[in-house]
Amino acid sequence: MGGTGTVVSQFLNLSSSSSSYSPRLSCAASTLLHSRFSLPSIRSCTSSATAAPSTSSDTLTPPTPLKKRVVSGVQPTGSIHLGNYFGAIKNWVALQNTYDTLFFIVDLHAITLPYEAQQLSKASRSTAAIYLACGVDPSKASVFVQSHVRAHVELMWLLSSATPIGWLNKMIQFKEKSRKAGDEEVGVALLTYPVLMASDILLYQSDFVPVGEDQKQHLELTRDLAERVNYLYGGRKWKKLGGRGGAIFKVPEPLIPPAGARIMSLTDGLSKMSKSAPSDQSRINMLDPKDLIVNKIKRCKTDAYPGLEFDNPERPECNNLLSIYQLISGKTKEEVVQECQNMNWGTFKTLLTDALIDHLHPIQVRYDEIMSDSGYLDEVLAEGARNASEIAEATVNNVYQAMGFLGRR
Repeated sequence: MGGTGTVVSQFLNLSSSSSSYSPRLSCAASTLLHSRFSLPSIRSCTSSATAAPSTSSDTLTPPTPLKKRVVSGVQPTGSIHLGNYFGAIKNWVALQNTYDTLFFIVDLHAITLPYEAQQLSKASRSTAAIYLACGVDPSKASVFVQSHVRAHVELMWLLSSATPIGWLNKMIQFKEKSRKAGDEEVGVALLTYPVLMASDILLYQSDFVPVGEDQKQHLELTRDLAERVNYLYGGRKWKKLGGRGGAIFKVPEPLIPPAGARIMSLTDGLSKMSKSAPSDQSRINMLDPKDLIVNKIKRCKTDAYPGLEFDNPERPECNNLLSIYQLISGKTKEEVVQECQNMNWGTFKTLLTDALIDHLHPIQVRYDEIMSDSGYLDEVLAEGARNASEIAEATVNNVYQAMGFLGRR
């Protein structure tokens, strides 16, 4: 979860029984989605049997997916930009066809730094609408708001008791942000949010975590914490308390995004495109109107070298703009080189601007349609939260049991 940015999780088959879980909208909501927004046809609305969680020895078994599980999310602070789109959301559209996927709006992470309380709810809805407008299909993936599944916070507290403070003190992002803001301006949540991220990941017991360069350290902490809790409370210790025994959490593996998905700033080719950058000129936002895109590309930083080329370390802005064009046009690197190597900046900027507008316009149209139907969006988020809660509750109840808490009757 980027900055506290982008998150993703893992899933573990906690039972040898063969129950199946398939996140899906109700038939009525699925039909509404595809008829109203002209999305691709979906699987039929026949009922899908899902075995009830096992309650043997008071141990709950989360529904076992037929596919490997992936979970990810984006913060609702700031504007969703091209970096978020190509680094995360566009990949989700492909992942939802291969994996059991849950994509959520990480609103709990959004409050680790000062924020506008009046805007949080609106921004969360907008972020969910962007997910759908970009092609995330709620008949294939569960889409929900993080705070709507209370188990995220419950598990975070339980994990916090097993997390050495020294592990958190090593987190690079905390050091950087606390140094900039000062101790009096930094809340405890900025220090402990990696534990919430671990909760987000381990709660759904998924198999893979899509992870970028700036999140590798947090994934390592999550893996270490999973192994620590498994050692402290799992195995025979858990079995003696009436549990299933074995591992409480699956240790997640990284899912490396496709090469070339890292989008850099329009004003500095060595810095990542970021929501938190003070200048809006540094990024192309998914909802930027045509005139603003034209202006941003016209004013973006370039260089004085002749021709255009990839991978020249002395030309980071050139490499970034060519990479954006490659991604937005869907062309290969070789095709872009053939097309653009002899262009001047004026010609190329016009080409890039047109490609951006053509790609983003249909997404913006779908976004407006989705935002205009609040009932539909509410149904998608409620259905996603119900699907997610089914898995999350089983996990957190097992952790309570393994840690020795008195069970509710």
